[in-house]
Amino acid sequence: MVFKKMLSAFGVGGPSVDTVLTNPNTRPGLTLDGQVNLVGGDAPANIEQIAVGLVARVEVETGDGEYAGVMEFHRMRVSSALQLAPKQQLSIPFQLPVPWETPITDVYGQRLHGMTMGLRTELAIARAVDKSDLDQVSVHPLPVHERILEAFQRLGFQFRSADLERGHIYGVQQTLPFYQEIEYFAAPQYAQTVNQVELTFVTSQQGVDVILECDKRGGLLTPGQDTFGRYPVAHTDADRVDWTQVVDGWLRDTITRHGSMRPHGFTSHGHGRGAGMGGMVAGAALGMAGGMVAGEMLEDAFEGDFFEE
Repeated sequence: MVFKKMLSAFGVGGPSVDTVLTNPNTRPGLTLDGQVNLVGGDAPANIEQIAVGLVARVEVETGDGEYAGVMEFHRMRVSSALQLAPKQQLSIPFQLPVPWETPITDVYGQRLHGMTMGLRTELAIARAVDKSDLDQVSVHPLPVHERILEAFQRLGFQFRSADLERGHIYGVQQTLPFYQEIEYFAAPQYAQTVNQVELTFVTSQQGVDVILECDKRGGLLTPGQDTFGRYPVAHTDADRVDWTQVVDGWLRDTITRHGSMRPHGFTSHGHGRGAGMGGMVAGAALGMAGGMVAGEMLEDAFEGDFFEE
């Protein structure tokens, strides 16, 4: 009996957890629906709580370089304390609201290169090793996002990659601790002036702040520089304007500007990316308030075939 208790404390013969999403596809401002399926182990287990949370890989710059950290950015408890009998099967339904600022991972059914996101389930067990489960999540653009992305394509921009950068953008109302950068190689008509363009959406229930960053080429006697522009749009504008013309106007306006709007609260570096969280190493796990989440499971999942890019 003592040996079984020791094994249980190390997670051997304990309960198992498997989360099933009704649909892993969603959009900012919608929900993720599913159920947490529990199966009891060899002995009764006191479950302290069950929680689900959205996690993503986020780039963090420090004085030693740039590292990828696994961050949980949205969390919800789906069950309080309960006791699970041996071999007992229990299903707990949930509906997780998806934050409006949640970054886009898929466009036209294709995963954006560089984007990894999942739903993590945590089963906290009293006096034993916590159990976890991780499920891939796909976040698709809202209509206004789609129209702007389509305009970039029609203007001849070629998608390069996307990532999440830890930090905040100056002057923008931002609730998440990171922002997404969708990077493009410059279209031919801008290529003499610009090397590449980075597009950021900061979305709310009312609309979207569109942030453009243009990497301008240097001249014979002048160095290259980054220029920034911010353009607010309403969700209701999605089908009301000629987005190709609007985006072209934004780009030409941004190109003529001087550098501004770098992420605040962190030391600016490179293409306006924020440095901070010194000492964070690749694969580290960050919570919203700096709390740690189950790093080993997350690191294994993000580096394995499950999230292979």
